[in-house]
Amino acid sequence: MTSIAIVGAGPQLGLAIARTFGSQGYDVALISRNRTKLDDLVGTLTAEGITAAAFPADVLDRDALTQALKDAAAQFGGIDVLEYSPLAGLDTSVMTTPAETDLVHVQHEIEFHLYGAITATKAVLPAMREAGTGTLLFTTGAGSMNPQPPTANIDTAMAALRNWAINLHKELADTGIQAAHIGLDVTIGTPNLLRPGAGHGRPTRAHLLGLAHHQPGPG
Repeated sequence: MTSIAIVGAGPQLGLAIARTFGSQGYDVALISRNRTKLDDLVGTLTAEGITAAAFPADVLDRDALTQALKDAAAQFGGIDVLEYSPLAGLDTSVMTTPAETDLVHVQHEIEFHLYGAITATKAVLPAMREAGTGTLLFTTGAGSMNPQPPTANIDTAMAALRNWAINLHKELADTGIQAAHIGLDVTIGTPNLLRPGAGHGRPTRAHLLGLAHHQPGPG
């Protein structure tokens, strides 16, 4: 039995990722803050013949996130793939230009993007090491590679996650475990007002993550 844990699961990218892996026989663990929305996703996937379960947790709550991943591993007999792609809401994130940025603006995004990813990884990596196999996927916007002034604080945190993920992949060489960063230069579900050059993507972009799972490389 194989399984994927999607941290930050939502009705656009998260659901598409779940469908991509679920269609390949993966059990799907969905993790995000909102239990009601998770239950809706589980219902959708179940109706499509995909085994899925909800594990509510906020990525800013380290203990809750760790426990959610442990619960998912217990239910599905382990986590073979971790996919981390939480989306910060406008109610929690403030976008600042480089000159406007204070430390607090960067700190929140670092907590959300980088620290959450590290926490999730530490929850699943020991079992992957023991099994000698596993995949760690970290998805961000393209600002991690091509930053834009209106979102400087967010792009800084995403770039830190990308750097860490690439370094993690190098460290895990020859262990049977791979890590990859995927930077999506599209918006999914809503038009992108801050990055007018970016495309308006479709959830089928989730196939990129399926490809990253099967091909080694930091991304």
